[in-house]
Amino acid sequence: MRVLRRGDAGPDVAEIRSILAGMDLLPPVTGTDDYGTFDVAVEHAVRAFQQRRGLMTDGVVGPATFQALKGASYHLGSRPLSYMIASPVHGDDVFTLQERLTELGFDAGRPDGYFGPQTERALKTFQRDMRLTPDGMCGPATIRELHRLSSPRARGGRPVFLREQEQVRQAGPRLRGKRIVIDPGHGGDDLGVVAGGLREADIAWDLARRLEGRMKATGMEALISRGPNHSPTELERARFANDAGADLFLSLHSDGNRSPRAQGIASFHFGTGNGTTSTVGELLAGFIQREVAARTGMLDCRTHYKTWEIFTRTRCPAVRVEIGYLTNPDDARKLGDPAFRDIVAEGILIAVKRLYLLGEGDQPTGTFTFADVLAHELAKAE
Repeated sequence: MRVLRRGDAGPDVAEIRSILAGMDLLPPVTGTDDYGTFDVAVEHAVRAFQQRRGLMTDGVVGPATFQALKGASYHLGSRPLSYMIASPVHGDDVFTLQERLTELGFDAGRPDGYFGPQTERALKTFQRDMRLTPDGMCGPATIRELHRLSSPRARGGRPVFLREQEQVRQAGPRLRGKRIVIDPGHGGDDLGVVAGGLREADIAWDLARRLEGRMKATGMEALISRGPNHSPTELERARFANDAGADLFLSLHSDGNRSPRAQGIASFHFGTGNGTTSTVGELLAGFIQREVAARTGMLDCRTHYKTWEIFTRTRCPAVRVEIGYLTNPDDARKLGDPAFRDIVAEGILIAVKRLYLLGEGDQPTGTFTFADVLAHELAKAE
């Protein structure tokens, strides 16, 4: 499809307006004269949708935003669902199906909204258990069974996230050998937020290199997802981590806001808000949030769950950290200082160490040092 922006018109714009109105982001249009016009109201609604879905909030409908809008127009039961190799089915209805199967104890993997082979296997197992035809097609009969089992009492474990916890426990407290993908946001022509003489892509790259050096000093395998002049897509970054067999994925960003008063650090992990959450991701996000806030004095903007593509498409626990606002003079001053970036890198490393310690020999927030980590690694090696 063509890229759509303010001033455009036509049936594609009418379809977008209809989807946005269905999500209550636009009022229903009573007339037909301007229904196919991309006006200011549509631009604002697109921005709100993009922010909700973790997309670039530019108010422009490109391929990624259009795919997300189309996917959001489906609810479970509005169409048959099945695994199609050549053209994978994608949408909110698939996401809901994956969530529901996982809640019932069937391993559909991490919900990502794409109907793949693992979703098909979980669906066929569910159908066999419910004495349905195990054809891997989510049609009316399967939907009825899913609705019948909608009581919270019928909800079982979430195997993909239970496995995450068990893998951390079995990995042991040492950092040596752990494989971490460090993902500096933006890059190349995509500079991210530019303010106060600083560019988000440069800050993220510098932080990634500082973190990489510290991680390698502990014996970890630290891999950076991009080069200094390259900006992969979210899917490419996730594939890099998956292909590397990463244990953890850390995405580094800085924020921006029209208000110069916006400031502080926030961390994000996978979660849907109804109990489906990456428990390891949530735990690591909390450790990073508390460690960096305690060491830097930055405003603690807490941890938040999201269903961003960078979370749904990575197979390992993933965390995104928004380290300060470049549009805030105080945050920008701090981030412009290399010594401050050293403190942030150490805080993130300590958070990873605390994740694997699982409370064993841990220390209060903000007191663990890089020297302590190295000493612990040497002691465990003896």
